[in-house]
Amino acid sequence: MSYGLIATLIVLVIVVGAIVTKKCEAFLIAGSMVGALVLWKSAFLTQWVATLEEVMADEAYVILICGLFGSLVALLTASKGSFGFTKIVTRICNSERKTLLTTFALGIIIFVDDYLNVLSIGTAMKGSYDKKKVPREALAYILDSTGAPVCVLIPFSSWAAYFGAIFLQQDCVQALGAGSLIQTYMMTIPYCVYPIVALLIVFLFCMGWFPKLGGMKTAYKRVAETGKTYSDASRKYNLASEYGEEEGNNVWYFILPLAILVGIAVVTGDLVVAAVIAILVCMVMYIAGKIMTFSEFWDTFVKGFSDMLPIIILLIAALTFQKIASEMQMTEFFVDVCKPIMSGTLFPMITFIIVGLLAFMIANAWGVCTLVAPVLLPLGASVGANIILVMAAILSGCAFGNHACFYCDTTVLASNGAGVENLEHAASQLPYVLIGAAISMIGFLVLGVIM
Repeated sequence: MSYGLIATLIVLVIVVGAIVTKKCEAFLIAGSMVGALVLWKSAFLTQWVATLEEVMADEAYVILICGLFGSLVALLTASKGSFGFTKIVTRICNSERKTLLTTFALGIIIFVDDYLNVLSIGTAMKGSYDKKKVPREALAYILDSTGAPVCVLIPFSSWAAYFGAIFLQQDCVQALGAGSLIQTYMMTIPYCVYPIVALLIVFLFCMGWFPKLGGMKTAYKRVAETGKTYSDASRKYNLASEYGEEEGNNVWYFILPLAILVGIAVVTGDLVVAAVIAILVCMVMYIAGKIMTFSEFWDTFVKGFSDMLPIIILLIAALTFQKIASEMQMTEFFVDVCKPIMSGTLFPMITFIIVGLLAFMIANAWGVCTLVAPVLLPLGASVGANIILVMAAILSGCAFGNHACFYCDTTVLASNGAGVENLEHAASQLPYVLIGAAISMIGFLVLGVIM
């Protein structure tokens, strides 16, 4: 039996409740428990706990990434090498525009993974934003906008490997004759409208050619009136930097571990391995350089890991709800609702809308692709839609949902990397995300007509 409509109503309650109370985790947990009650009746608690345990087992990799990145960020901060990096960047970024553009450029360069992108660049650039009195909301927006969108457009990223493999499983995609996973994926890149539009908007924003809207306008007004680059609600994420000393240590204590992190991630494709090696490098460098004792190193490592606990709880809650929403057949419900209005011409645009809404509600772009690709690709082929466009629409919808959802993993990590309250970041970037989505809908409609 499908409970897709009920799952959709639960999502709406979660969204409204999280916005009103600013307690997203509580509503996600409550929503997943209500979903479990609908699915499993009297056995709901046992099944809910089993689902929670399954999520934690399946997502151990993501949990480790979050915790280890927290430890690495804490160690980099404690080394005070970041002050040296900030001074170098500040000399280069001697204006707001250069500060924003540098962040944008780094976001494109570090393309291998969206987690690596948002966390490493946020750590590197926060000091420069404070020096130049640029709101941290702008940093979070650029991090989020160059996370998933860049990974979608680069055929050698974690997104390309995963999505390409999912697409290639479908007979209608194999019939295109592309051959390899990478070749298949590269066929879609020119038509991934949302990632292209999102990057164009953020570039115009960095240049100062796009207006400040909504929460972003409020953030800039706060900086102009108070000089605070982040709000009082975000202060708890920045206590260490507030009380840090301006005179830091050698910049290599900051740059070398980050460079090794990126290099190992590119070579191995494993962020956990990269983070562990970077942390070991920190240990050798900091103890040998008498930056800290082993006891201080260990205490900092543990504190950094524990500082990520709220993020880990939010991710586990979101993924648990995603799994239960999948059991409730929310995806199938959306597809069934839209079937009557589907045609070859409209199909790419409708696919973008469906996938975008699902990725927003479920907060798991990769999970959504896994669910919808086996349904939408054969359906698109049956109504005469261009399959390359349908794949691009799935990718674009996933990128949009990933970008827009305030409790999505990369949105949470972008706000954490920038040191701002998650809902403040989500609200300040939402107008830009919605403009990008509106342009993308028109784009896929036009492409559906001409291709």
